[in-house]
Amino acid sequence: MLKNWPAVLLNWYHRERREMPWREDPSPYRVWISEIMLQQTQVATVIPYFERFVKRFPDVGSLAAADQQDVLKLWEGLGYYSRARNLHKGAKAVVAGRDGELPRSYHELLTIPGIGPYTAAAVASIAFGEPEAVVDGNVLRVTSRLWMLPGDPTETAFKKTVRDRLNSFIPSETPGDFNQAMMELGALVCVPREPTCPACPLNTVCQAWKKGVVDQFPRKRNRGKPPRYDVAVALIINAKGDLLVAQRRDDQMLGGMWELPGGKIDTGETPVEAVIRECLEELGVTVKPCQSLPHVRHAYSHFSVTLHPFVCELDPVDQRPAAVVAARLRWLRPDNIDELPFPKATLRVFDEWRGVVSRTV
Repeated sequence: MLKNWPAVLLNWYHRERREMPWREDPSPYRVWISEIMLQQTQVATVIPYFERFVKRFPDVGSLAAADQQDVLKLWEGLGYYSRARNLHKGAKAVVAGRDGELPRSYHELLTIPGIGPYTAAAVASIAFGEPEAVVDGNVLRVTSRLWMLPGDPTETAFKKTVRDRLNSFIPSETPGDFNQAMMELGALVCVPREPTCPACPLNTVCQAWKKGVVDQFPRKRNRGKPPRYDVAVALIINAKGDLLVAQRRDDQMLGGMWELPGGKIDTGETPVEAVIRECLEELGVTVKPCQSLPHVRHAYSHFSVTLHPFVCELDPVDQRPAAVVAARLRWLRPDNIDELPFPKATLRVFDEWRGVVSRTV
């Protein structure tokens, strides 16, 4: 393999790279925020979130001083909300232990909450010029084809092999550009399906392209179809017209976010039976479902859900719901829903509810 392939790649990157707000001003803080947001999220989706986020929290100090709910609200719709919670924790740690200055080295960055090997390498190389290879999904795909690497790229050992090999090629003068070039190549050319190999700057050294087996790499185990769950949720309305919402505990998936009470529908159980049972278990109250709303389907990374929403009343009306499962409960005016951070699926339920209300007015 030609030893000068990194230089070829860098020349391509300087010609073809996309404009991104964090690239124009690659301060350590901005690189950190962008790399956390970019995990499992496309650039086009991230850009408006990034711009709103750094406008509201322009530095580590302002982020550390923020309320977690404000951070989650700005993150609303971006998904993978543990990233936002860990980012907030990391900012607090940087302010408390390092006078608001991010560590400059890969290994020191790993000590900050929420910063793993990928983010540490990105910040260290792009912001501080440390030659440490970034390994993300794009890079794993590029390298598995470039070198026809066997093994499952989701496994830690495979990622370490790629990182060690790339570290032997990464140019010490421009490590940040090299890492961004590898990721850019995977995003624009060496894509998962139908890669544009004839336009690839590395096609003369790509082993999979030479042997006509690009579509066979990377090799992943067949993990089967992700599970799907049916979930019944309740829009409980009191006599004042307020809506009951529940906050998830920090140790749960979507921790810190708000949602509607409810839960999985058991085998042999109808959605109506499920919503009544779940409200009794989670809130200690009996509800009367008055109206069903259209189903809402939503896919997460490893499973999908179908929400079955019901507008409900307390029966009897003087019951007081308790936070048996949730971190806390809150009665919310429908006009004030935008005050709190909700998962995307719950926001879609609200849209369905508003649609039904508007049609009946």
